[in-house]
This record gives sequence, structure tokens and C-alpha cells, in this order.
Amino acid sequence: MAGSRTRSLARILGLGIGVTGVGVIAASYLMEDDQHTKRQFARVAAAEKLTSRPNRALPTREEQLKSLANDSFDVLVIGGGATGAGCALDAVSRGLKTALVELDDFSSGTSSRSTKLIHGGVRYLQKAILGLDLEQYRMVKEALHERANLLDIAPHLSYPLPIMLPVYKWWQLPYFWAGIKMYDIVAGSKCIKNSYAISKERALELFPMLKRDKLVGAIVYFDGQHNDARMNLSIALTATRLGGTIANHTRVVSLLKEKDQNGNERLCGARVRDELTGREMNVRAKCILNATGPFTDTIRKMDNQETKEICAPSMGVHITLPDYYSPEQMGLLDPNTSDGRVIFFLPWEGRTIAGTTDTPCQVTHNPAPTEDDIQFILQEVKNYLSPDVEVRRGDVLSAWSGIRPLVQDPNKADTQSIARNHIVHVSDSGLVTIAGGKWTTYRSMALETLDAAIEACKLHPKHLESQTDGLLLEGAHNWTPTMFIRLVQDFGLESEVAKHLAHTYGDRAFSVAKLAALTGKRWPIVGRRLHSEFPYIDAEVRYACREYAATAVDIIARRLRLAFLNAQAAEEALPTIVCIMAQELKWSETEKKKQLEAANKYLQQEMGQNVNRASREKIPINLSKSDISEYVKRFNSLDTDKKGYISLNDLRASLKARDQDVPGEVLHEILREIDLNLNGQVEFEEYIQMMAAIKAGSISHSRFAQLAEMAEEYERKKISVDRSCGGL
Repeated sequence: MAGSRTRSLARILGLGIGVTGVGVIAASYLMEDDQHTKRQFARVAAAEKLTSRPNRALPTREEQLKSLANDSFDVLVIGGGATGAGCALDAVSRGLKTALVELDDFSSGTSSRSTKLIHGGVRYLQKAILGLDLEQYRMVKEALHERANLLDIAPHLSYPLPIMLPVYKWWQLPYFWAGIKMYDIVAGSKCIKNSYAISKERALELFPMLKRDKLVGAIVYFDGQHNDARMNLSIALTATRLGGTIANHTRVVSLLKEKDQNGNERLCGARVRDELTGREMNVRAKCILNATGPFTDTIRKMDNQETKEICAPSMGVHITLPDYYSPEQMGLLDPNTSDGRVIFFLPWEGRTIAGTTDTPCQVTHNPAPTEDDIQFILQEVKNYLSPDVEVRRGDVLSAWSGIRPLVQDPNKADTQSIARNHIVHVSDSGLVTIAGGKWTTYRSMALETLDAAIEACKLHPKHLESQTDGLLLEGAHNWTPTMFIRLVQDFGLESEVAKHLAHTYGDRAFSVAKLAALTGKRWPIVGRRLHSEFPYIDAEVRYACREYAATAVDIIARRLRLAFLNAQAAEEALPTIVCIMAQELKWSETEKKKQLEAANKYLQQEMGQNVNRASREKIPINLSKSDISEYVKRFNSLDTDKKGYISLNDLRASLKARDQDVPGEVLHEILREIDLNLNGQVEFEEYIQMMAAIKAGSISHSRFAQLAEMAEEYERKKISVDRSCGGL
């Protein structure tokens, strides 16, 4: 088994046995490389004309919808993920009249649920070498170029991240080093930073949580990391800054056709519905682009019911863990898990994310993580961390699932063997479909799609070549690494908040700061936090409404990343967020309630709260008699009236007796943590179940448990003083 694992690991990185393959592929590619470089140079030169910061104000959503109804377009893009937004930006920057519609919110699907990496694909390079596959090699080469481009065009949102590959056998070290070095060589001038080998001591210094037993050293290589949802939104916003019309929460109901001069049916637009109001309208366009990811075949069947399905959806689950699971600036790669998948373990937005799985699935708008997938990831994490680090189920702060739109290949047996390459297809009626691909290559996919669309639909762009290589995205134009200091000095923001704003909004952070409310404190002067654990502030909610956020889920999931970082914290911040949105969007009390319910349902189903709760409830109550006796005392110290349950008033009275003042909304949060049957009170059975879950690691900590322990300790001390005559 150990030998099999070692061989698999070597194969993953393409080591030792692919030298001939590398030579063949490299020679083939170099013959094209000169032409490729010339094309890229021409595109960059053209894009330089568009590098100044666009001055167009963002139209309101109502103005965007009015444009959809009244204007005629060259291109209508269906789908607001990374690829769809990329197509819209490519089209509008070439001078085409462009519109984009998205059923939900920008980046609401796969594009916000990625591993957050901007990468070329180490394992795809391995497949290229072993299989002498020139197409796979080109895909890696292209992805490495796009990785460098993304780091350049959105420096506020993206950055290099070192990733460690630990080595546990001496003889593996040179092999792994050679494989990773090949990744650097293929990147060429686009290499972020050179990879390097380090000793065991240095590896443990950089990644103290790493399992030290049998560790002999490590390889460190570099890829990019980003805030995927914000990057996606920035692409869409850049498109509308340049004159494009974009509308989220706008569903395509049907495709419109008319007969051409030869009597053939051709697409001429789409009927769409505003999901917020129910209003329908026809959008006229010469060309329809289908960039709907996992829903590719849904749109294709609108065009032709008999069309063959080309998408093979695969589900990938990620989990979010506390920051102490990884260093702040070092990721980890497990290239050969127990079932052959690759697991990444990465710091992100002040927390640690781990994933992913790869399982065939059905397409759904509401993918949800499963307990099996969460347990699989936790077990793999445990295999690489020191025994001193207790990997607990209760440390899972959020869990989410994304559906990868893999391109179906009938010759492949499973989705793990399908590459993230893409296809562009034009139907008989002119529907241009872009399917497959991966986040990193969204721009080159859009370029290829627009090239095909221009030819198939006989469009006449101002610029025939793509303009997006080097085209700066929203917020990048005047951003600098020290820009946050001006935010602190000019507005009186906390440094942590200012850094967050600068790295999220770039040079648009000043517009956000202007909306910040006074705190009433000496410092910070402005910027009320939405949750004490995160640097998100009230102004971001107001600004998000100007950037087309229309629901509470839009805010907690994509404009802020709170749902992905900590589902419980997102739930706690929801009432404040909804109140601010109600002011901005003129919501009624009924609408506020509806938004709260929808957002809570999203957190429960799609961000792991349901599986977290189910995991906790399945824990057997395996407590000793002394444990139960102690917990009875703690419960009774709060249930002073011997009702058999603890209410909000009991919590308030206990705190008041100890001269502690906790806001009412916090007490509600404490109660909800343990109130399994959601009846507004905590029964003894619920309390015991929670204590058993804490002991088993299914819950990391509980404010309620701490409060009960403090109340029992207070009662014990009070009785002790009374019996000693007040201490006299």
C-alpha cells in the first residue's frame, strides 16, 4: 500500500518518467510560441488605450433594465459568472454594444465557490507529460499566462501565495523538486517566484502545525490567490463602466428567433424576467452567448430540445476552519489523498479553507455540502497536521459546495480524469456556447468565444483583436499597497478595516469610506463593524446596494464573504445588514422578514449549518456520572425557578447578579446556539447534548456552556461565603 501511495504521488507531479515527453511537447510548443508572443504583444499594445480609469458612473439597476428593454445589442451574454462577465468585458472593450443577464447574482454559482487559487495546474502538467498531450500542455501554458495577467490587472484582489508540499521520504525530495521546477520552467517569464526546497527544520518553522514524524523536508512553490466573488464582480463592473448593460436577478425565459433571408431560423434575442418584480421584456441582440456554467445544457435546450448534453457536472466541497490551522502566509498541498484526490489547505481572508472533493452530481441552484465530504476533508487534514493539533468537527465554521462545469468526454470513465479545458460551440441558429474551463482562464476563454461569435454572427467590432490582456479591472487603476494609510488618516478608520477596504475595493475604497457612519467613539471615528470578529463595516452594505446587491444573500455571500468565513457570524450580522438594506432599497417590514428568512435558509442549506447541526445531534451522550452531576448543577444555577428549562430572562438575571451587562441581541444569539428545537428556551436534554458534543469535538466552544459554568461557580462561591458568616 505504501508503495502504491508513493507511485501515485510521483505520478501526480509527473516526476522521473516524463523527460522525453517534456522534450516532445516543449519542442512542439516552441514552434508556435513566437507567433503567440506577437499576438499577445499586439493585444497588450491595444489594451494600453483603455488603462485609464473609466469615469462613467454606475447606472442604477433600474436604468440597466430600461436599457435592456429599449436598446438593441450586438451581443447578449447569458450568465454572470467569471466566464460570462469575461465575455461581456471582452465584447464591450472591442466596441460591441453589449448586455449581460444573470438569473441570480454575479458569481452566485461556481465562481464564488472555488478554492480561491489562480493557478496553472500542476496535475494537468503531469497529464501532459505522461500522455504526451500537447493540448493539456497548452492549457497549462495558457493558464500560467492568465495567472500572471490576473495578478497584474487586479493587484488589490490577487497576490502570490507560497504553497508547501511536505516530503516524508528522502529519495522523494529530488523527484518532487524536479516536478515543481518544471512548473516554473513552463511559466517562463510569467513565473511568480521560483520554487525552492527546504529542510525539515525550516519547514516546521514556516508551518509549525505540520506533522514532524518522518518529515525530511519540503518543496515550496507559488501560485496566486484571490477573492473570487469580488474578482468576478469587478470584471462585470468594469464591463458596465465601459458602456455595457448588466443586470443580475434577471432570468432568461425563452430565446427569440426569426427567419433570415434564406428562410433559416436565427436567434435574435431573448425574453427575460426581472426576478425581483416579475416584469418581463424582450432583449434584442444579433448574437446570444451562453456562458451559464453547469446550466449550459439548459440554455442549449431552449435553443434546440434535441441537442446532446455536453456538460458533466461535478461537485466540490470546501470547509472553513479557524486561522490557527495554518500560518497566515503559507498554504499546504496534499497531492495524493486516500482516494487519489488533491487537497489544498490554504489561509484565506483571516481563516483557513480546505478542499476539495470531486463527485459526479446533478445540477442544482442550491448545492449543499454533505457530512461525508466534510469528514473526508477533515481526515485528510488530520493526516498532515501534528498530533498536538486536535482536528475537531466543531471547528468547521462554514462548508459549501460548488458545481464544476466539466466538459463531458464519452471516452473518460470518471470526472476526475476530465480536464478543466473548454469548448466553444455554435448552433445552427447561432447560439454561441462556451462550456467547461476554469476560473484562471476566464479571459482567454472569453477571447476565443468572442472570436467565434464575431465570425458566426457577422459582427463588426471597432477592434477585431481582444483588448483585455493587461486591461485593469475595477479598483486597480490608482491602488497602491500603502493606500490604506490614507484611508486611516483621511477618514479615521481602524487600520484593519482600512486594509480590508483597500484590498477589496482598490481605489474605490474612498467611495466606500465616505458612506461610513460615525462610531461615537474617540477611535475609530467612522466605520461601525457589522460583526466584532470581522473588518466589515456598515458602509459596505450601502455601497453594495449601489453595486447591484438586491438581496441579503447577495451581501453576506458575495459582497462580503461572511457566509463563507463563518456561517454563525453571518447569521448574527444579518439583522443589522437587513436594516441597512431596508433603508437603501426602501423595503417594507414584510420584505425585511422575507429577506431574513431567505438568508437564514441559505446559511442552513448551502453554508453548512444544517449538516453542522445534524452532526452535533448524532453525537452519543457518552458522559460519566460525575460529568452529568456537574452539568446538572450548572443547569440549575441558571434555572433558578426549577422550570426544567432556561429562558432569555434566566440568562439576563444570571448576568445581572454578577453585574455583567450583555446586549439583548447577544443573549438571543447565545440561546440560539443551543436551542435545537427552536422554541426559544433550552431544555436539560439540549444542554446535555451540547456538552456531549463539546467533549466529542463536534462543537468547538459554546458561550452558553461558559455562561452556565460561570453561573455555577458564582453560586458555589456565594454559598461558601454565606456559610462562613460573610467571611468574618
